[in-house]
Amino acid sequence: MNLLAYYLECYMGCVICPWDMLRFIRLRHPTIDGRCGLILSAFGWSRHNRMSTAPTKSAMQSAKMKKDESFLGKLGGTLARKKKSKEVSDLQEEGKNAIISSMQPSCAELLPEDTLLEENAERSILDPSSRDNHKFKDLQKVLIDWINNELVEERIIVKDLEEDLYDGQVLQKLFEKLSQRKLNVAEVTQSEIGQKQKLQTVLEAVNDVLRPEGWSVEWGVDSIHSKNLVAIVYLLVALAMHFQGPVRLPEHVSVQVVVVKKKEGILHTSHVTKELTTTTEMMMGRFERDAFDTLLDHAPDKLNVVKTSLITFVNKHLNKLNLEVTELDSQFADGVYLVLLMGLLEDYFVPLYNFYLTPESFEQKVHNVAFSFELMQDGGLKKPKARPEDVVNLNLKSTLRVLYNLFTNYKNSE
Repeated sequence: MNLLAYYLECYMGCVICPWDMLRFIRLRHPTIDGRCGLILSAFGWSRHNRMSTAPTKSAMQSAKMKKDESFLGKLGGTLARKKKSKEVSDLQEEGKNAIISSMQPSCAELLPEDTLLEENAERSILDPSSRDNHKFKDLQKVLIDWINNELVEERIIVKDLEEDLYDGQVLQKLFEKLSQRKLNVAEVTQSEIGQKQKLQTVLEAVNDVLRPEGWSVEWGVDSIHSKNLVAIVYLLVALAMHFQGPVRLPEHVSVQVVVVKKKEGILHTSHVTKELTTTTEMMMGRFERDAFDTLLDHAPDKLNVVKTSLITFVNKHLNKLNLEVTELDSQFADGVYLVLLMGLLEDYFVPLYNFYLTPESFEQKVHNVAFSFELMQDGGLKKPKARPEDVVNLNLKSTLRVLYNLFTNYKNSE
C-alpha cells in the first residue's frame, strides 16, 4: 500500500492519465492489482474519467484550428502590412506622375485601336483641348446647319458629325444633292464591309470633283469610318466651299492633332497643327470678301454713312406701323423687325402665330431671324450668307449684309 501511495503521490505532480498510471503499476507490481481500483475510486477516478481525460478528435481539431488561425492571423498581418506599404508607394508614385504630367503638354488618350498599327503606319487623334475650342465648335455647328438645310427634303437631321457621317449614308445624299448626280451604291448598309464599300464609292466621286480644283485630300475611307472628326470636317469644308454653300465659315479655325506613328516596333507621337479654315479673303466661291469686309477693314469712317442710309430705308417702311429704328445691330437682333419689314416690302400680313412677337429666349430669336430669311427666299432673294445666330449675337457685319441685301432689291419700293 505504501508503494501504491508513492506512485499516486508521483502522479499528483505529473500530467498523465490515471489509468495509464494504473497500467504501469499493474505491470510492475501484480500483487496489488486488486486494490488499485478501490484506491483510484477513492481519489474520484473511474473509467468515465479516463474517457473525459483523453483528448477527443474534436478537441484535437479545435486545437489545430486555433493554431491555424493563429498562423493565418500572423500571415494576414504580414500581408496587410505589405499591402499598406504598396499602397503608400503607389500613392507616392501617382503624386509624382501628377506633378510631372502637369508640367507637360496635354496628350490625347490613345485607344487600343490607335496603337494597333502596321510598321511605318500612322494614325492621327484630335487633341482633347482642341475638341473644346469654341471656334472649332462654331465651325461644326455651321456645317451641321448647312447639311440639314441641304437635306431637308430627304428628312435627314444631322446632330453629330462623327456619329452621323461615318457610314457614308449622309455623305452620299449630300454629294448627290450638291452635284446633281446619282451614285450607284446601296441605299442602306449595316455591315462594316458594306459601309466601307459605300464610302469608297462616295469618296472617289468627291475626289474626282475636288482634285482638279487643287484640293488636298485630307480624308480617306479608314479615317472617315473610324470617326476621325478632323478628316470629316476637312471634307465638309471642301464641299461647302467648292459647291458655294450659302454659309459663312468661321475664319482661322485650327486644331491640334496627335500623330501616332509606328517605327521599328515602337510608337512615336508628335503634335501637329491642322488649319481647317483660313481668312474669308482666301476662301473660294461664296466666301469671297464683300463690300462690308472692305468697308470695316479699310474705311471704318464711312461706316456711319452706310448705317444712316440703311436706317433711312428701313424706317421709310416701318413707320407705316409706327415703328422706328435707331440702332441697326441691336433692334434687329430678335428678328421681329425683320419679319415685319418683309411683310411690308412684299405687301402682305404675316400671321402672328408664325413668329414670336415678344421673344425671350435665344432660340425664339433665332427662330424669328431664320423665319425672316425664309420670307426673303419666298420673295425671290437668295438666302443670306449671314447666320441667324450671328444676327442674334449682335454681329453688326452680319446685320448689315442682311439689310443691304434688302436695300438693293427694294430701294425703289414704296
